[in-house]
Amino acid sequence: MGQNVPVSQSGKRAGPKRKRGAQPALLLLAMGVTAAVVAWGYLVKAAIDFGSTARGGDQDAWTFLAFASLGAVACLFVGLMLVARILRRLGITNPSSSSSASSEAPSPSPSDSPRSTRPVGGHRAKH
Repeated sequence: MGQNVPVSQSGKRAGPKRKRGAQPALLLLAMGVTAAVVAWGYLVKAAIDFGSTARGGDQDAWTFLAFASLGAVACLFVGLMLVARILRRLGITNPSSSSSASSEAPSPSPSDSPRSTRPVGGHRAKH
């Protein structure tokens, strides 16, 4: 038709395959997730111990309980953010562009004109 789309020898329209090599950044991110989860587990156990000590009458244990709880929340948050980065690097999820899309209307491209409106779903959806 009017499009220049490369067609492979098998007849399907696909771009060239990307080679997946070793990615040391993924290893670092995985190690970061592991460290965050281990630290989270340790801080949760410490918070439980401080909570039982505080209920026994030690007033300083309440402060340590609060710090251990906040630290556990922070470790879990960091771990989840690192998992999100891993998923993005692997191509499982796409980067979010909602911050610019929600505040601004999309700018019209040169191919869009006021007199020709495209149906949602393409040419086949029109019929």
